[in-house]
Amino acid sequence: MMEKKRSDCPALPPGWKKEEVIRKSGLSAGKSDVYYYSPSGKKFRSKPQLSRYLGNKVDLGCFDFRTGKMMPGKLQKNKQRLRHDPLSLAKGGKPDLNTALPIRQTASIFKQPVTKVTSHPGNKVKADLQRASEQPRQLFWERRLKGLHSSDVTEEVLRTMDLPKGLQSVGPDSSDHTLLSAIASALHMSSTPITGQTTVAAEKNPAIWLNASQPLCRAFTVTDEQIREQELKVYQARRSLEDALMADGLARAAENTREQLEGKTA
Repeated sequence: MMEKKRSDCPALPPGWKKEEVIRKSGLSAGKSDVYYYSPSGKKFRSKPQLSRYLGNKVDLGCFDFRTGKMMPGKLQKNKQRLRHDPLSLAKGGKPDLNTALPIRQTASIFKQPVTKVTSHPGNKVKADLQRASEQPRQLFWERRLKGLHSSDVTEEVLRTMDLPKGLQSVGPDSSDHTLLSAIASALHMSSTPITGQTTVAAEKNPAIWLNASQPLCRAFTVTDEQIREQELKVYQARRSLEDALMADGLARAAENTREQLEGKTA
């Protein structure tokens, strides 16, 4: 269940509408999502998307996407933050569009040793690499990916992949779509092999025995036959792409030849 509130947006050109959708159930109950509608009814889900559509017609530098108001003070703060942020300077001063995967942002609750480093040549610094590499993990964080879908430039939702029958989810309220997102995230973020939950106890009580470094699925094995099947699909896809590019090139060449002949006869 969701509650929708739509109103005019004075900060944008006449005819633009702002819609606020308040979630009524689930883990995110009480939170809201903000969308904007153009006079023609086109829906916009983010500020970058809105900025690309409007172009130079409206300066959205101090536009707050959530409130729908122009806030010059916010623009000044962002400029100061980007000016003193070494990471932003290294990237060329481009703002972060929050495209990273969801990662726990809370500080560590464990006591960490502090060493004061100076330029004295006799100083020795000891670091516990094992403790430094271990960071607290949030259980079932993959559920935050529930309800998210990929879309193309026309905002049409793309069809998700079909998972093999051997991949079975583990944990409360888990679906194939969430499992696919969890596996993709694990392949993107983890440097260790992806094997799934190898202990049987994780299925009975995942809150205690769950391995947070592995996706929420039962242990699986990739056979040589499955690898060959995927290689065949990749080969067929490349051949199809090659044939399409060849046909397109021949069509363009024929069109150019026809235009040249028509120009000579004229």
